Amino acid sequence: MNGKIASGYSDMKEEQMYWNPLLETLPAEKIRQLQLKKFKKIFTWAYKNSRFHRDLYQKARIKPGDIQTFEEITQIPSVDKSMMRNFQGKNPFPYGEALCVPLEEVTAFRQTSGTTGLPVYQPDTWQDWEWWTECWAYVLWAQDFRPSDRVFIPFGYNVFVAFWAGHYGAEKIGCEVIPGGALDTQARILKIQELKPTALMATPSYVLGMAATARDCLGLNPSSLAVEKITCAGEPGALISSTKRRMEESWGAKVYDHAGATEIGAWGYECTAQPGGMHVNEAMFLVEIEDTETGKTIQEPEKKGKMIITALDRLAQPCVRFDSKDLIEWSPDPCPCGRSFRLVNGGVQGRVDDLIKVKGVLLAPSAVEEVVRAFPELSDDFEVAVGKKGDLDQILLKVELKPDYQEHRESLKNRLKNQLRITTNLGFLIELKPYGSLPRYDIKARRFKDLRYGNIPGE
Repeated sequence: MNGKIASGYSDMKEEQMYWNPLLETLPAEKIRQLQLKKFKKIFTWAYKNSRFHRDLYQKARIKPGDIQTFEEITQIPSVDKSMMRNFQGKNPFPYGEALCVPLEEVTAFRQTSGTTGLPVYQPDTWQDWEWWTECWAYVLWAQDFRPSDRVFIPFGYNVFVAFWAGHYGAEKIGCEVIPGGALDTQARILKIQELKPTALMATPSYVLGMAATARDCLGLNPSSLAVEKITCAGEPGALISSTKRRMEESWGAKVYDHAGATEIGAWGYECTAQPGGMHVNEAMFLVEIEDTETGKTIQEPEKKGKMIITALDRLAQPCVRFDSKDLIEWSPDPCPCGRSFRLVNGGVQGRVDDLIKVKGVLLAPSAVEEVVRAFPELSDDFEVAVGKKGDLDQILLKVELKPDYQEHRESLKNRLKNQLRITTNLGFLIELKPYGSLPRYDIKARRFKDLRYGNIPGE
């Protein structure tokens, strides 16, 4: 490997890197042995080199030699974003007390999108970035990306990590990459028409937005372009059946999901078998599912909890038992693709901090998306606002009605209300908006607002 290796950590090279197809088919027992071995190393690394982690573990009276089993791992305190925001900005600036390497070994800066608060800074060594690229190589290879593919990435390259690692992961497996950063949506579509890429990476919102722009502004049918496969990331949608169906029908391409985060890395991916879930890259991550009420680890399938995750090889700012707030559940079945990496059923099904309690009922944004995207009369864009009228909670759904369906407004509203009530057990106010009037998003969509102290306009 070229580039700088984090000092004092070269002994991990033997099992840290690089892509090996045999890892994905290892027996479960062998995978668990590898995970435990790597966890003990990264935990010891964080304890010795991060003042933040050492203080956290000393308060819990846990030291590296205490961790010998998976059961003992669950006793280690978890870390969340609020804790990371507290230590950043301190010395060594700007990363603070969790930095485990000298500043001169940091070669890359990224930060979170800031959609749930102040952005979190993420330093990476060259070795870390190679590791993240390797994680993405697993993602893309499982989704049938090959050296013969030409990949278009319509992403505004900046400090937000988004598809940076996807770009380098595609290069690593031999693909030709077209960076479509400094272009508007129409120019990106015309570049796709010109260069005929076979693959695309974008958020679900932008995949649908590009298709709408191609049809409405350029008179192009996206399915007539050369794109054969699309990898999505950044927000839920690619594993929501109605959204996946819309994308696949619009582009005439296979759509695959991927899960990752700036602080974690690319930890999950859908494969070509499309089993209704995502594989956890268990060679590079340890995923635990924790009951949101009891805090106990969930082992059994089809029982939802929040994901606690460890990146087993990330050095500059370790991700050890990170509380992602993502809601997931284990699948009861192995994947027909033959990989032994476990499946997360339905992918990420929401976030603990995204669940909104309305009239005593927990409302998941993904449930609304599933309903709206199943109506062909509606566009791909919508907004939900929760507010109050007097002492009563109310939910307003704004959706765009396609021009050809204007005469069906009232019957559509009734059908939509009924389906939402069946799916969510809640009543919705519906506003049908003119086509093209709601905001469009290039990266993460912001469709849900809790305005409990404001007023929602009535129908």
